Amino acid sequence: MSIAVKRIYESPARSDGYRVLVDRVWPRGMKKEDAALDAWSKELAPSTALRKWFGHDPARWEGFRHRYASELDAAAEHWRPLLTQASRHRVTLLFGARDEEHNNAVALKGYLDALLKAHGQP
Repeated sequence: MSIAVKRIYESPARSDGYRVLVDRVWPRGMKKEDAALDAWSKELAPSTALRKWFGHDPARWEGFRHRYASELDAAAEHWRPLLTQASRHRVTLLFGARDEEHNNAVALKGYLDALLKAHGQP
């Protein structure tokens, strides 16, 4: 099916499908009951050291993506169930960052999309 990316501060929609927060820390100002989450996968978030190194600096985006992919390579037990879900139903990766183009959910989507494509999924 498909993987989408959305800020957690946007209203939940039926079309979101399976909603999973992929941040290590809870987004500021968001009440847990308003998040409408199916899961909070802290394990899929980048390490604290990598997150701090990146600091949402677009100049470090490519380096961040590569380092994060290395972390994800070592965490297959955490993303494999999400990939299985995404092969059958829509999955929306939720994030709290202000930058909608340079964040871990966007990088994770790219990583998972590449895996789906490599295994013959559209």
